[in-house]
Amino acid sequence: MENQTDFILLGLSSDPQLQIFFFLIFSIIFLITVSGNLTIILIIKIDPSLCVPMYYFLSHLSFVDMCYSTNIVPKMLMNFLMKQKTISFTFCILQMFCTLLLGVTEIFLLSAMAYDRYAAVCHPLHYIMIMNKAICTYLVLGAWLIGLLSATINTVPILKLHFCGNHEINHFSCELPPLLKASCSDIFLSNVILLSFAAICGLGSFLPTLVSYVHIISTIMKIHSAEGRSKAFSTCSSHLIVVGLQYVTGMSQYMKPSNVSSVTLDEIISVQYNILTPMLNPIIYSLKNKEVKRALKRLINPINI
Repeated sequence: MENQTDFILLGLSSDPQLQIFFFLIFSIIFLITVSGNLTIILIIKIDPSLCVPMYYFLSHLSFVDMCYSTNIVPKMLMNFLMKQKTISFTFCILQMFCTLLLGVTEIFLLSAMAYDRYAAVCHPLHYIMIMNKAICTYLVLGAWLIGLLSATINTVPILKLHFCGNHEINHFSCELPPLLKASCSDIFLSNVILLSFAAICGLGSFLPTLVSYVHIISTIMKIHSAEGRSKAFSTCSSHLIVVGLQYVTGMSQYMKPSNVSSVTLDEIISVQYNILTPMLNPIIYSLKNKEVKRALKRLINPINI
């Protein structure tokens, strides 16, 4: 029970003018993120032409991104307007748990989406059989269960740690790496668990994605028609962009050695995968995907489409 105290989130800046600027910027980002992902979910839900596995996974990805941003940004915005940037122990642990849950779930959803593109490009004649409703449901459920397992196993040891001094966290949210740095307990076990799960989940989701895209690119290169190759690349390119953004930033944060850590770099990386990527995902998919753009036009102006 002695851990039940408030933490102080030092945030991105202590400059009052910069905090007002950050408040405005991140408020706009949050509104774009929620409205963008909610729009993607709605058009997939109501447009019959998007009732296929690819968009089923995309709707879940949008839901995860919306939850991801909601978990971090509202408290962050409140702290920009407050002199005492505190967060309770319970809420801090809950925020950390949700960050782990949603982060791991997202990378396995991206892996499922890569498998879906592999089936569509490499085995088009058997696509409906390979990506049937049951398989899609199991892949999404599996992503959530792995995320839940990872979050739970990484959170339990944190509950036993002690936090000394003024309980400052040199970050804008309660993520696991900065929270471990704020502890005055032995964090060896927590670090081992964190690195182990980061490696297992990272490789467990990245390798199937990599293998899928090696086969996809190999198959696309065999297409004789330039138009056919262009269409196939266009379908997969948006997913590749999202995968790149998520893996490069997320893995660099959770798998880098603590002795090469930089507070500024850590915060920039965290802003990218916690705040910017959830905003960019619906923009990338809507701009790169003709079916989504057509569905959006039908939603906005159903009479003239």
